[in-house]
Amino acid sequence: MELYGSKSKSIPQKITITLIELALIGLSSWIMFGNGGQTFASLFGWTLPAQTPTRYGVILAFNIVILLRMGFMMFYLMKRTLPWSEAFTVPSAFAIYYVGFAILVLPNGAPLGPVDFFAIGLFALGCILNTMSELQRHIFKKDPANKGKLYTGGLFAYSMHINFFGDIVWVAAYALVAGHWLGAAIPVMLFCLFAFYNVPMLDDYLRDRYGDAFKDYEARTKKLIPFIY
Repeated sequence: MELYGSKSKSIPQKITITLIELALIGLSSWIMFGNGGQTFASLFGWTLPAQTPTRYGVILAFNIVILLRMGFMMFYLMKRTLPWSEAFTVPSAFAIYYVGFAILVLPNGAPLGPVDFFAIGLFALGCILNTMSELQRHIFKKDPANKGKLYTGGLFAYSMHINFFGDIVWVAAYALVAGHWLGAAIPVMLFCLFAFYNVPMLDDYLRDRYGDAFKDYEARTKKLIPFIY
């Protein structure tokens, strides 16, 4: 777990991620608003809506918000070293959201309804949980008086990995707006990735670094989903 203990600005890697994300959003826009839609519709045997649905615009708006959030997180909040391997694996994961949902939404020409407006609210909630928790921890860590201390306050008082839970929530919102049954598998797979890989790995690192303070924290706090798990 040297990754979490090493710190550097990693500017070239962060710029690379941003440029790849911009390219992916351009690809998703071509799929939803350009000739790419017909290409994928022919591939999967779908019939495209006669008019461009508003939900295509919602997916694009989601993409732009996530791009901006990622930029804020990487260039302002992230202090750990970002290895070059992540400069390519991270955009690969985001391609599922940016491009995958752009494809899955193609045959859905239904007007926005209550489920979609709920999904937009869910997306906002997920973004807030992720970004606000990271910002709260950043402010705590900036205070010299808190050097070497484990942060357990703010939103992290409700879940040890509330930032990961926020990711699951906004990805679920994508799936709801896309309205394709295959999309439901994406937030489920993300939950499994966090629950069975990222969280145990990070917990091992935090347990070694903070000792009894972390053990007390994990004894009284849900691991991923507030009030549930």
